[in-house]
Amino acid sequence: MGKLKIGVFGACRGMTMISQLLQTGEAELVAICDKYEPHFSHSRKEAEEKYGVCNITYYTDFDEFICHDMDAVILANYANEHAPYAIRLLESGRHVMSECLACATMKEAVELIEAVERTGKVYTFAENYCYTPVRLEMRRRYRNGDIGELMYAEGEYTHDCSSIWPSITCGDRNHWRNLMPSTYYCSHAIGPILYMTGLRPVSVTSFEAPPRPFLTNVGYTAGAYALTILTMENGAIFKSLQFNLKHNHPGNNYQLNGDIGALKDMGNGEINAYIEASGENCNGESNIYRPSHIFPEAEESGHGGGDYCTTHLFIGSILGDETAKKYAVGVYDAVDMCIPGILGYKSIVNGNIPVEIPNLRDPKERDKYRNDTFCTFPDIAGDQYVSHNRFVPGGLPDEVYEEARRKWLNG
Repeated sequence: MGKLKIGVFGACRGMTMISQLLQTGEAELVAICDKYEPHFSHSRKEAEEKYGVCNITYYTDFDEFICHDMDAVILANYANEHAPYAIRLLESGRHVMSECLACATMKEAVELIEAVERTGKVYTFAENYCYTPVRLEMRRRYRNGDIGELMYAEGEYTHDCSSIWPSITCGDRNHWRNLMPSTYYCSHAIGPILYMTGLRPVSVTSFEAPPRPFLTNVGYTAGAYALTILTMENGAIFKSLQFNLKHNHPGNNYQLNGDIGALKDMGNGEINAYIEASGENCNGESNIYRPSHIFPEAEESGHGGGDYCTTHLFIGSILGDETAKKYAVGVYDAVDMCIPGILGYKSIVNGNIPVEIPNLRDPKERDKYRNDTFCTFPDIAGDQYVSHNRFVPGGLPDEVYEEARRKWLNG
């Protein structure tokens, strides 16, 4: 078997994966698709000037791109459009790696899972926040039983995006980022905790705070941030916090509290591990240390090694590497990392009430959600559409988006 032939859909966010593909000896980047042709210049420059690769075909039309000779495709297109393209690619016989998020509705979650099951193709989820040395060490130690059974967890992704909002929305009122609810982009906060513990959430209750002028001035009208409380399958409580909060660097927090110890990501490459002596309550030792990366090649890549791991674990999974299959995020876990954001907003809309999270691994639980298109994206939701901007019901004047677009065009 020769090198895997891989295409990338989305040349902006996809540049991270393009860089990894250009460096690997196991796969060949053969095609890139993006509707905005200027995005090709960066990838073409890196491919030709840095790596001497000239045999990449560029497409602006997905219908032409999908006809290219490819074994697999990495999806880095708009985050609310991943599932339909993933399903189409899987059914065409291609393996798929999807950027965040995996799905925009519960209907898409069901259809994505069933497409993976039906086709038997490899599907992995590029939740790169799982793969720092500390978070991989927390996974190892939790699954080793070092802190016992999980009682409580925290996952936080607080990222004030106001300074870059014009550049990532292009001043488009209907850009997916300007339509998403506060809970939607949840996998950076929730994903690493699920990845560490292997536990599934069974209930979600969410809350959101109103946006402030530093957000509305650039076109953002959803809740400024979301606080989500998850109940896990073992009864543990998990607090998730995400999005536009001012913070000291870093803006991430991950911790696990078990019944015989605790693990905390210190945010500086170190882990704090507290382990109680056997049978002695409140008598234990704390050890702060800096773990090395279990994938040494990942050390220099972005997101603490995550950008390397997601792409290379996808390639390894296709090639049948057992280590890659062990550490890659598959479709069931991907959906578990994403649907709390969908159902969390349903909790908010309905008065912050708890909402059940189904186990979509079980086919018997899928029928209830097979036609559930509840979301804030009009083209997807149909008659189940709900607004994302409860705090600015009339929307913002056109001048706000015109100014954001001017800033984007002026760089």
